[in-house]
Amino acid sequence: MKRSKSERGAALLEAAITIPMLLLVSVGIFEFGRAYQTWQVLTNAAREGARLAVLPDPTPGVAEDRVLQYMQAGQLTAATSATIAVNRSASLDVAGRTVSASQVSIDYPFSFIVLQPVARLVAPTTSLGGAVVMHAQAVMRNETQ
Repeated sequence: MKRSKSERGAALLEAAITIPMLLLVSVGIFEFGRAYQTWQVLTNAAREGARLAVLPDPTPGVAEDRVLQYMQAGQLTAATSATIAVNRSASLDVAGRTVSASQVSIDYPFSFIVLQPVARLVAPTTSLGGAVVMHAQAVMRNETQ
């Protein structure tokens, strides 16, 4: 069959439309994978801090230091800008009985590398390009002597 002249460049136009969409999907997969990994590091860091916070007569600041060490070992570059809160007088319900517990909470500012600058280009007057605050928390029963 003979192609008509109106179909010239159709493949180029289709490629120009689909390649940016494929790149956006690929970048989104990488970015959300990185966000999930960061959340996992935060959750594990909160657990590590709670393990130290439940000990009898804990040294002040030891749980916070362990959380920071874990976050830095997990390659979280903004670990020092995270907000870490340790509550040693929390309570926990265990089989219908309230027991004393320790709670470690972390708020971490997470920034997408590619998606946030793209969001700022699309909507510069909104807060779409700001950091997302991730929250992780662990509660464990206090040990007794």
